[in-house]
Amino acid sequence: MSAAARLPLAGSGVNETGEPARAVTDKQPILEGRGLSKVYREEDGSELTILHGVEIAVVPGEAIAVVGASGAGKSTLLHLLGCLDRPTAGEVLLDGRHAAVLPERDLAAERNRRLGFVFQFHHLLREFTALENVMMPMLIAGVGRREAGERARSLLTEVGLGARTTHKPGELSGGEQQRVAVARALANRPGVVLADEPSGNLDTHTAAQLHDLFFQLRDEHGVALVVATHNRELAARADRILEVRDGRLHRVDGA
Repeated sequence: MSAAARLPLAGSGVNETGEPARAVTDKQPILEGRGLSKVYREEDGSELTILHGVEIAVVPGEAIAVVGASGAGKSTLLHLLGCLDRPTAGEVLLDGRHAAVLPERDLAAERNRRLGFVFQFHHLLREFTALENVMMPMLIAGVGRREAGERARSLLTEVGLGARTTHKPGELSGGEQQRVAVARALANRPGVVLADEPSGNLDTHTAAQLHDLFFQLRDEHGVALVVATHNRELAARADRILEVRDGRLHRVDGA
C-alpha cells in the first residue's frame, strides 16, 4: 500500500500539544475539513471566533458524533462541512475536490449529489406530499420523474412510511416528519449524511426509534454519518465522538 493511500483522521486522541492527534486509516476520506475557522464580526466591530483551525476527515461508512455545549460551534461546523456556509479560513474537500474553487451553481449541485442533510426542524415543504418531498433532490439533480418517484417510494417504505406517501407534513407526526427528512437525505445516494440535533424535538421513545433508523440505514446504504447532538445515547453509538470546545475539536476519551 502506498503512503498516499493511508490518510489521517482528525480527533483520534491528542498529541503532545493537546490538539487532536491524527490516526491512520486505509480509507480515502470522502469529506474533509482542513484548518477550518469561522469568525463573525459583531456590531461594535469586535470579532467572535466560533471555530479555529478545526481538522476533520470522514471516511465511508463511519459514524461521528459531534458534541459540545450549546453555542460551542457544532452547528457551525456542520454548516461548513455541508458547504452551506463558507469558512473564514481553511478549506472543505468533497471527495478530494476543493469546494472553495467551485462556482456557486456547481457547488450547489455537488452538495445536492454528495451530501444529505437532516436538521432539528425537518424543513419539509409543507405544500408537497411526503413522496414529493423525497423526490425533490432527485428532480433538482435531473433525475426523471418516474425514476425519482420509484426511489422515493422505496425509501419511504424503508423508513416505515410506505403507507404515508401521499400525506403532507402537517398530516404527519414529528417522528414521521423526521423519517421523511431522513429518506430525503438519502435520495441522491450521498456519501455522507450530516444531521444537526435530528432528535432534539422528539420524545424519548420516538428519538430512540430515529436513532435505530439512522444506524440501520448506515449499515444498509454504507453512508457515513456526522451527527451534532446533545443526546448521550446517540453519541455513544458512534464510532468516534468529537467535542467542540474552545473553538477546537477534541476526541472524547474512550470513544
